[in-house]
Amino acid sequence: MFRDRLAQDAARIQDQFDLVLGALDDLDVTRAMAYATEGGKRLRGFLVLESARVHGIEEARAIWPAVGIEALHAYSLVHDDLPCMDNDDLRRGRPTVHMKWDEGTAVLAGDALQTLAFELCTHTEVGNAEVRAEMALTLAKASGAQGMVLGQALDIAAETAVAPLTLDEITRLQVGKTGALIEWSACAGARLAQADPKPLRQYARALGLAFQIADDILDVEGDAEKAGKRLQKDAQAGKATFVSLLGLDVAKTRAAELIDQACAALDGYGASAETLKDAARFVIARDS
Repeated sequence: MFRDRLAQDAARIQDQFDLVLGALDDLDVTRAMAYATEGGKRLRGFLVLESARVHGIEEARAIWPAVGIEALHAYSLVHDDLPCMDNDDLRRGRPTVHMKWDEGTAVLAGDALQTLAFELCTHTEVGNAEVRAEMALTLAKASGAQGMVLGQALDIAAETAVAPLTLDEITRLQVGKTGALIEWSACAGARLAQADPKPLRQYARALGLAFQIADDILDVEGDAEKAGKRLQKDAQAGKATFVSLLGLDVAKTRAAELIDQACAALDGYGASAETLKDAARFVIARDS
């Protein structure tokens, strides 16, 4: 059921992207925006839509922040791939945006996707003024210097650090870089319903960390063709990862423990949260 729901939600998100981006002028920057938002698992958008379903929120409201978080995630990938950051030439099995166009277009496309995310999350159909303000404020915190950008900055600093990161340091880095947007996505349904997001926050924090550990495992064991990007970059750069610090077997055990914690956090929702639990299990079973 989860994989079907994930595919259905991904298609719905793509349809909404086509609608929103199709209304913009036909320029290189908007073509690059559309290109950057194509493909991917859409896990963050799925978490928005599924957490909304758990709270009885209709899709017509939830689709806007679902597309918004995918726009923000796409911006982060476009900028992360730039030569001044990770210098990647492949993303989702295709040339990265700066390779297909140029660096200037990639920067502008990323900038436009970031601002589009806030526009979508504050669309009039999302809810009343209080709900829209809360969605924008929490997204700003999750994506900026208290969240994703903080994690990215710590990652850049680690590249030139004298000593490799400790386990606590890499955990803090990844809570920002990967976990912050996952947490925002999972809590979106509760915020749309003006309900307590605490159970979903606990779920998402465990899920986000397990997601990054799974990424580190895939970087060692994965298939580059399935992943659609270069693998083993961290090892080649001598960067600390959960696998390098814990070892492969312990990292796998830790990821599984985190998924158990994530699922347990949802017990209060009963059967309505089963698809979210399946999503958590998928995170450590995926091959890309």
